[in-house]
Formats: sequence, C-alpha cells, structure tokens
Amino acid sequence: MNIIICGAGKVGFSISKQLSSQGHSVTVIDQSSEDIKKINETQEVKGIVGKATLPSVLENAGAEAADMIIAVTRNDETNMIVCQLSSSLFNISKKIARIRSKEFLEGKWSKLFNKSNIPIDVIISPEIEVAKSLFRRLEAPGALDNVPFGNNKIKMLEISVEKNCPIINIPLKQLTNKFPDFKANILGAVRKDKFIFLKKEDKLLEGDNVYVVVSSIQLNQILKTFGHEEKTSTKILIIGGGNIGLNLAKMLETNFEGARIKIIEKNKQRAEEIVNELSSSIVINGDALDEEILKEANLDDSETVLALTNDDENNIMACVLAEKNKSKIQKRTIAIVNKSNYSLLQKSLNIDDLVDPRMTTVSRIMEHVHKGSIGTVYSLLDGEYEFIEAKILAKSELLNKKIKESNLPEHIRIGAIVRKEEVLIPKSDFIFEKDDLVVFLAKREHIKEVESIFAISSI
Repeated sequence: MNIIICGAGKVGFSISKQLSSQGHSVTVIDQSSEDIKKINETQEVKGIVGKATLPSVLENAGAEAADMIIAVTRNDETNMIVCQLSSSLFNISKKIARIRSKEFLEGKWSKLFNKSNIPIDVIISPEIEVAKSLFRRLEAPGALDNVPFGNNKIKMLEISVEKNCPIINIPLKQLTNKFPDFKANILGAVRKDKFIFLKKEDKLLEGDNVYVVVSSIQLNQILKTFGHEEKTSTKILIIGGGNIGLNLAKMLETNFEGARIKIIEKNKQRAEEIVNELSSSIVINGDALDEEILKEANLDDSETVLALTNDDENNIMACVLAEKNKSKIQKRTIAIVNKSNYSLLQKSLNIDDLVDPRMTTVSRIMEHVHKGSIGTVYSLLDGEYEFIEAKILAKSELLNKKIKESNLPEHIRIGAIVRKEEVLIPKSDFIFEKDDLVVFLAKREHIKEVESIFAISSI
C-alpha cells in the first residue's frame, strides 16, 4: 500500500516504522525539519518538510496514488483539514485521524464526521484509548496488561512471573498434567529485556514477563495458577485530572460498584470543571507531590495509585512516594511515561507498571491498516511483535488443515480460536474451519506472510 502519514511525532514515527518494515510504501509529512531528518536517517521512508494542509505538499507526497492517509499531528483541526483535502482533492479511500477534543468526540458535534461533512473513516482518541487500557489493567489485578480479542471472549494477559509462581521451572508441555484446569496458551516472554518465543520444552523463570492467551471466563483461574490472587481495587487514587484521568474515573464510576475514587488535580480551574462531570469521585485541588495534599487524599488508605499527568518525572515521583507510604496496605502503582528510557527505572524504583500511551494509540491505528478478516491488533515492544485476530476465509491456506501440517513460520504462534461462540485452546492436531476467529502472535517482519496465510487483502 501507498500510505501518507501526517505528523512525525512519537506516534507518527512508530507507525511509519511498523508500516515500512511490513513492506508498505510510506511518506511522512511534518513541519519540523528535525523530526523529518530523524525519520529519513533511521527508516526506509520518504520524509517531506511542509504543511500537510497545503494541497501542493500532499500532491508532492503522492496523494494522487495514496491508498490511505493517517493524520496524527498535534492539532485536531489540522488532522480534520488533511482528511477533508484527501477526500475532496485526491479521493484517498481511507482516512484516519487522531482527534483529542472532547467537543468533537461526544454529543451532537460528533455527527460531523461523515462523507457529507468531514470525511474521516476512523477517529482515534488517544486519551480515551489510554483510559480504556488502564481500566483493563484494573479489571485484571495481577496482570500487567489485559487486552480483549474475539469480541471480548479471549484475553491476552501480560503476567509477571514471581518467586512464588506455582508453575515456575516446569516444562510447558507438562503444565496440563500438573494443573488440569490450566486452559491457556503461553506464547512468549520478555526475559532479560529480550523477547523469546516459548516452546513446549521451555520453562518459566523468575523475572519473566509472559504473554498468555486465555478464554475470558478462565482469566481469574489462570492468574491464580501464576500465583496472582490480588483483589480488584476499590480505593483508587488518580493523580492528574486531564482527559485520561477524567475518562478513567468515569469508567470506574460506571463499572466498579462501590469504588472510592479520588483525583488530585493541580490546576484549580480544571479541578472545578471535572467535579461537574463526575458523580461520586472526590476531586482535590493541589500538588500530588505535596505531603499535605497526599494526606488529604488519604494516600495510606489507597490500594491503587495511578499517576496520569503530562509530566513523566512527576508521574514517576508520585509513584515513588506512594511506594514509600505503603503502610499496611499493599499498593499497586501505575505511571504514564512518554519517554521510553524511563522503563529502565521501573524495577529499581519498584513501580508496578509504566504505560506508554504512544503504543496504545499505535495499536488502535494498526487495526485499520488492513481490511478483510483482521480485527483487533495489539503491538508489543515498540511494534516489533503484534497480537492479531483474523478470520479463516474460504480461500485461506489454513482451511481444513491441522496446525502441525500448516507450515506456519516459526515466528507466528497460534494462541486461541473462537468457533461458534466457543473458545478453543488448540493443540498441534487442531483443524481449522471456515469462519474460525484466530488469535495469534507474529513478528513484525512476518506480517506479509500473515496476509498470505489468512488470505487477507490490503486496501
């Protein structure tokens, strides 16, 4: 495909990297010569310095032959205009835009986005997507991540293997014998900062972060098997009342019955605004790094602390303070960080989870790069690996074949299948049938093979 990306920031950079590595022809437009220089020097893409809202710049980027345009600049209005021009002047078939403003996302104004008005096919709201991601983490205490597939029938869990893990040092092929209720597929792990695909003979080791595919109804059972029996938090402290914090609080109020939610927001005007949008959450105006404010928020009594401001350093410091004030209650700490190098500090600072909002946005955008049978896509490790769901079509080469006879590449692993509402954890003699919804893990450079195997066509 010929794809134009408008915006060479962190999201645009990551998307272009993924798409170019998958064999797509990618052009990136940005006004920052520095950002374009970085892209040109590190990626096999065409970088153009210019305003994406100028028809001549879009034309120079190859808009007349483009199959898709992805507008992820920092400005909502710019992204809208880009999509409008792409449709009106260049007839680009698929237009994806990042929109942050709440006014355009809710209520009557959201109806603006259609073929007759502003022709955007897919709207991505980073703040809402990150809030959803955080909510899923709170839904599955004990898991570092919790991603739904197959219309929420399947979950992909990222789980930390700790010293007390009951299945540690046991070959994977023996797990079902020793634990008959273990109905899940362990596909891979990050071990000593390197991702590895796990084989039947492999064992889990302390310190591994493993990726497990499981039926949603078995989620709690699998977490228990890994030694995680943490209870769902009901006392939650959110630091930062921006759009992420506000959206998360709303989700918790709706879905976590009896939850006691407190939000610390530094800006007085913003604190007053969000009070009116929440029904039961308590909003405190003040600095979360101020000891008196933390006392007012009753930090000692909080079970989960989420630092969600726009300042990475403040988020990390807030989690460190929470860790030092654990008192008698075991706390879970989660911080949003935009700088990837901060992940190196996670273990030394004893922060439970660092969330990169960029990759959440990238995953949502990647879902829409292909048509046909691909559904949910979830990117791991800066897009180097992807969890994907795809349907077995009549022309798929997997149809009526056993897994062991399907000649799947080594770097593509089948996790689970949804067949007529039933979730199946397949073994090597499993036979694929038409309309099976398959959840699998693939390395980035094998996405073209995935397209071929599942008979997926690009736009």
